[in-house]
Amino acid sequence: MAEEKTFPMTLEGKQKLEQELEDLKLKRRPEVIKRIKIARSYGDLSENSEYESAKDEQAFVESRISQIENMLQYAEIIDNEDVDKDEVSMGRKVTIQELPNEEPESYQIVGESESDPFAGKISNESPMAKGLLGHKVGEEVEIEIPNGTMKVKILSVE
Repeated sequence: MAEEKTFPMTLEGKQKLEQELEDLKLKRRPEVIKRIKIARSYGDLSENSEYESAKDEQAFVESRISQIENMLQYAEIIDNEDVDKDEVSMGRKVTIQELPNEEPESYQIVGESESDPFAGKISNESPMAKGLLGHKVGEEVEIEIPNGTMKVKILSVE
């Protein structure tokens, strides 16, 4: 039997997923059911765009509920207690500077389920995170990225 995939995440990320799941089950699902009921009352379903729209939304909501339940069932909370304070690891925020003299950038390395590059949260599966994980403050690291190699210096880890 195949081994189930785990979903590494921070405690904060798990709590966000639990909140989203609660919202989907207690608010969005009942709203969609109500929309379907109203749309059905309009009669002929074959040309009823409101009904089709509500059914599409229902499929999305149910799919997302299933996806979140699976992620929560196989969630693996990131624990950095045994990792040096100056080592890049999941859940930590790392500030790097692309060499020779770019502006410093900060990223938090998180599991793919809570990744949000626009909020500075990158997936542990990304080339950037893979290249940084396990390295320490002060190290210069060459990272393989899709369009070549970049050299960065690790300035800090929080």
